[in-house]
Amino acid sequence: MTRPRILVFLHGTTIMHRGGLSVGREERVAQVRAGERSVGDFASYVPIGNAPDTLRRWEAAGAELAYLSSHRAPADLAADESVVRRYGFPRGAVHHRRDAETYADVVARVEPDVLIEDDCESIGGAAEMVSPHLSPDLRSRITSVVVLEFGGIDGLPDRPDDLLGGKAELRP
Repeated sequence: MTRPRILVFLHGTTIMHRGGLSVGREERVAQVRAGERSVGDFASYVPIGNAPDTLRRWEAAGAELAYLSSHRAPADLAADESVVRRYGFPRGAVHHRRDAETYADVVARVEPDVLIEDDCESIGGAAEMVSPHLSPDLRSRITSVVVLEFGGIDGLPDRPDDLLGGKAELRP
């Protein structure tokens, strides 16, 4: 088997605003909707749960990791890259939308085997997600794994191969 290529969304999936540290998932969603102050302070973002550990296990098991940022501005992208380095996320390119690209365009450009994203509950749900906007061809070739926004990826399988082909199930 070849190394699975995994593209992981950053915001809401693996990192979050600092103000969400001491509250539960539902309150984090409410904070985003209310415009809580730390939501816009991208350099102060923190991992959701043990996301770096989960990603390091996948890397150790042979996965090739890359990240997807919601940002376009160079300063905001630099903040994302800084957060990823600061918290020991495995190395991987941080991809973003260029010019008039959509997230689906970025996924088509990167061509991962697995796309991991959250359900975008705080900002509009499926309309804001990546996977519903992929072409039928990409949907047939890319396994999409959707987690609850701000719920993290800790409940996903430890083995990256278990993410392929729709076999992933969240552990309680």
